[in-house]
Amino acid sequence: MVKRSFWAKLLETASARNSVIWLTGVPGSGKSSLCQGFGDIEYFDCTIPKVRMEMEDSEGFLRKLLGKTVVLDEIQEVSNHQEILSIVANQSSPPKIIATSPLSLHSNPNLFDTIGKKITQVWITPMMSQDLLDFGQTNLADRFLRGGLPSFFLNGRKPEREFQEWVNLFWARGLQEPFRVERRNSFNRFIELLFAQSGELFEAKRFINPCGMSHPTVMKYLLALQSSWLVQLIRPFSTRHASEIISIPKTYAFDTGFFCYFRGWQELRQEDFGILWKHWVLNELNSHLQSRVIHYWRDKGGHEVDFILITKEMGITAIVCQWREKDFQSKNLLAFRRRYPEGRNWIVCGDNVQAHTQTMGKIRLEFMTLKEMSKWTAPLCQIEDNA
Repeated sequence: MVKRSFWAKLLETASARNSVIWLTGVPGSGKSSLCQGFGDIEYFDCTIPKVRMEMEDSEGFLRKLLGKTVVLDEIQEVSNHQEILSIVANQSSPPKIIATSPLSLHSNPNLFDTIGKKITQVWITPMMSQDLLDFGQTNLADRFLRGGLPSFFLNGRKPEREFQEWVNLFWARGLQEPFRVERRNSFNRFIELLFAQSGELFEAKRFINPCGMSHPTVMKYLLALQSSWLVQLIRPFSTRHASEIISIPKTYAFDTGFFCYFRGWQELRQEDFGILWKHWVLNELNSHLQSRVIHYWRDKGGHEVDFILITKEMGITAIVCQWREKDFQSKNLLAFRRRYPEGRNWIVCGDNVQAHTQTMGKIRLEFMTLKEMSKWTAPLCQIEDNA
């Protein structure tokens, strides 16, 4: 088993902070494998009826595990999982619990409100740059086409049939019960259109007729996909100025492989790498930041900045994703800085650019690779309680 060093370190950091860890990510992202490589653990597969019966007596179950590190895999299958985690969080000498689930901690508001700062969430994204190094396969075109689920990426071919099978299984197991999403054909059409338009502005009315849904149903499906990590909403950054887009979000599919699949891309052309690079940069930011605090900026004149990151350490950082450095044009970034002059400006390039700076008037541009960007974002990684 290959040790995924980035995630192993992240899990160790979280484990040192709290007795309860909520390890989340889409099915197939590697949660179970990561836990099984964590060391001396007691492992329970909560999809097995016998295991769930054993856990019905919460206190009796936990009494036998004091002082141990316990993995409760797919904990959402256990009806009394909130009670179990609450007991652990409030014990003075509890077992260490790593609970895995495909659902965000925020999709369970009762648990979130009950345990408070005594639980820490770790979000394992599709494979990021350090994963490629760990697996010894660093070809980005392969990563883009096959996607970031380890089993898909490592099978040596583009798993087209597996993509649709994965979506079908996700609908059956991940959506029907927790979110009461029942119209399979409408869901398939919705996800097909949504993923094919990944990276674009989201307007619910565009999906109503093609999917045969009402506006409330479109929003219900969207929020379910967001809670399950399949879709990320990037909201606009603005000070509500009349010239800015202030409310329309962008939606990003969770993975480049599914994006390519729903676009019908069998082979990648040079012009395809721009949008895929943007997805790859976003995935890297998500991995390091462990939260969805990323915005975009756009004005009504069509000027746009890919991502806006706001931190105490660096203020308002503007991030432009540029597959080839030579194609960079400064007009969008300059338009943004005329309104928001303070902050850093990163141009993150897909070619092997030598890190350097360039000054345009009072604006300092920083050209860098993804590796350089990761050096800046790594210290910002906040394994937050209730992240």
